[in-house]
Amino acid sequence: MSDIDIRKSGRAGRITLTRPKALNAVTYEMCLAIEDALDAWRDDDAVALVIIDAEGDKAFSAGGDIQKLYETGRAGDFAYGQKFWADEYRLNAKIREYPKPYVAFMQGFTMGGGVGISCHGSHRIVGETSQIAMPECGIGLVPDVGGSLLLARAPGRLGEFLGTTGTRMGADGSVLCGFADFFVPQQDWADLVATLEDSGDPAVIAAASRPPSPGKLNPQMAQADAHFGGESLRDILNSLRADDGEFVRNALKMMGRNSPLSMASAVEMIHRLRRPGATIRDALELEYRFTYRAMEHGDFLEGIRAAVIDKDRAPDWQHDLDNPPTMAATKMLMPLGDNKLTFDKEG
Repeated sequence: MSDIDIRKSGRAGRITLTRPKALNAVTYEMCLAIEDALDAWRDDDAVALVIIDAEGDKAFSAGGDIQKLYETGRAGDFAYGQKFWADEYRLNAKIREYPKPYVAFMQGFTMGGGVGISCHGSHRIVGETSQIAMPECGIGLVPDVGGSLLLARAPGRLGEFLGTTGTRMGADGSVLCGFADFFVPQQDWADLVATLEDSGDPAVIAAASRPPSPGKLNPQMAQADAHFGGESLRDILNSLRADDGEFVRNALKMMGRNSPLSMASAVEMIHRLRRPGATIRDALELEYRFTYRAMEHGDFLEGIRAAVIDKDRAPDWQHDLDNPPTMAATKMLMPLGDNKLTFDKEG
């Protein structure tokens, strides 16, 4: 497949995304190919670990390829998207639960679907250019691909802040919030990959890592805790509007661009997943409730139209921030009954 290079090299199973001009956006076919490789390598004694990386300087992967999702949804075909998300989420769970080390090198942008194939790995490496984010509320979705679980486990109320604003994390913030484990200078990545291929031992990563330069997120934690600790999106907005300052102005500006329904749902999801013992499957099953309904009942198609198709950046959301949609968000997260996510692979 021209979009992805899957091979064995030394003691490593290698997966390289090869769509740098498309910022390595992950297609449906790429997800299926990664899953097939992981299934083949699970019991292959020649493969000691898996390495996933990407070509190009700008992005490991800036997200999922949403063009076909939009086209099918606009045509009234919701089943394609529902199957796409079910298969993608099965892959995300498989990465989190994989019995062998799974090493991800994340340069540049790592967002949305890119997070799902990297940030659930056992060894997650960032460098100087890394920018990780969950910006899905800006297109009428919610932080998904298991990202809701990572947000729920972030320190304090940074999860709600990151999920509703789509704020990007640099290397320092990515480690702080549990989206990455190691900072390794990018000039050292090629040598580290070669060592991993030769040794099959992920312990060499720690020896190559360094402390990242201090970022912007850690100093913002106290303000995130102060304003994003409410029970609902309405509480968060009331707290922000009662204050002033750069942090508050920036947060309200970013939230003002996003779907109120998506942000209200994201807050509820993060709160539910903060309970002890929540698993990747719990998160993906909850996310699927939203994405299953996103085309027909959510803001997804309008969000894609405004951001990707017409590029007018003027989405006509169903709700507004003066009356945050708490009940509508709860409805989006109701159980799906027979349509519940099962993690079963067909065929």
